[in-house]
Amino acid sequence: MFKIDVIVVGKVKKGSWYDLIADYVTRTKWALNVIEVESKFTEAKAQQAHEQRLILEKLDEDSFIIVMDERGDGLRSLDFAHTIQKIQSTGADKITFLIGGAEGFTDEIRNKANMMLSFGQQTWPHVMVRVMLLEQIYRAQQIIAGHPYHREG
Repeated sequence: MFKIDVIVVGKVKKGSWYDLIADYVTRTKWALNVIEVESKFTEAKAQQAHEQRLILEKLDEDSFIIVMDERGDGLRSLDFAHTIQKIQSTGADKITFLIGGAEGFTDEIRNKANMMLSFGQQTWPHVMVRVMLLEQIYRAQQIIAGHPYHREG
């Protein structure tokens, strides 16, 4: 079965964001796992280094790794779906998306990426990036399945 891990920095508390995230995870037919890591350092570089260690501990390096980063490529929903389909067609059985903390990623994490993806040049709260990514994963699944959820126009 095709698997997707989303490793994210930060925990989402119970409430509307939590419910929305849970809804997308439930609706997605692929094995979708959201893995939260959290660091509580006050100094930015120490926090970034600790977050990186936590991410690397959870990272399956055999996975196709997509880093969410403002320097990445922006993709239309259809192109995102086609990208996932191409990854699947290579025989890869797992994709791991990484969403960093406020300090972003170090070059060490970026260099592990098979691909870097961006939701534009704007700065988004990390919980919104998480929801937008989960929605796009769900949408990609629906596009690949030929379901009318996605409409071009």
